[in-house]
Amino acid sequence: MGYVFQPMNRRYADEIAYRWKYEGVYAFYDMTADAEDLAEFTDERNWPGRYYAVLNENGELTGYYSYSFLSGIMWIGFGLKPELTGIGLGAGFVDAGIAFGVETFAYRQDHIMLAVASFNSRAIHVYEKLGFQAVQTYMQNTNGGKYEFIKMKKTI
Repeated sequence: MGYVFQPMNRRYADEIAYRWKYEGVYAFYDMTADAEDLAEFTDERNWPGRYYAVLNENGELTGYYSYSFLSGIMWIGFGLKPELTGIGLGAGFVDAGIAFGVETFAYRQDHIMLAVASFNSRAIHVYEKLGFQAVQTYMQNTNGGKYEFIKMKKTI
């Protein structure tokens, strides 16, 4: 599947934030589950150079990406439309986002990072298949509780 990345806009941000609802344990990723995350994601002042809507070849919203930099290292965050999860699109979606970020930001470091909730074995499996390795676990307050997350690193 080919993907087109474009700067986030209000229509896409609202659809992702308010209409994307995941099932079961993945409801953890619903934007409305954490007021702080929701406020940050829906504030258009945070979008330039950081948040991107991802469309398929038919121009339909399929996901989003966020890019941030800590000490010069690129951190990626993303979400795939709920009905597109668990059907084998994850690896291609992650690869496309990495390629876009490296090109767009002229990124020249030797690795990138992401963080994932430790219960999300489905995502962790995809990341490991793509060459990410766990480097640290930590606890984070989010979604009304304290959850374990894993920092993962991929050499590029």
